[in-house]
Amino acid sequence: MKQDVREYVAGQVRALMEAPSCCAEAKAVAQDWLDALGTDREAEQTKRLIAEVEADIMPIDGLLAFAGSEAGAQVFGAEMAKNVAAHAQELKDAGAKYCDCAACAACAAILEKKEELL
Repeated sequence: MKQDVREYVAGQVRALMEAPSCCAEAKAVAQDWLDALGTDREAEQTKRLIAEVEADIMPIDGLLAFAGSEAGAQVFGAEMAKNVAAHAQELKDAGAKYCDCAACAACAAILEKKEELL
């Protein structure tokens, strides 16, 4: 992988790890990937990273469904769930495919480089 791609993705991986909405599993895989850079484990860890971000990124329709559900109201609180749902609808109407939280934005940026990573 080219050095500029490696550096760009490393920055996005760090952003993912710092995002409040990043799950523990993604943080662990992200750290493993960073630790593997420049080693014989890099290719294997890159595949793990891609699989993790593909599993974790929230499609906009999923966000809409979750924010509009009882589970969403429990997680966000009733008022915030309404706000999240309204925001998600605005994103969808604008053509967004994914949630725009910090973690999902980092995942999307990483996935944009998927072909260059593999």
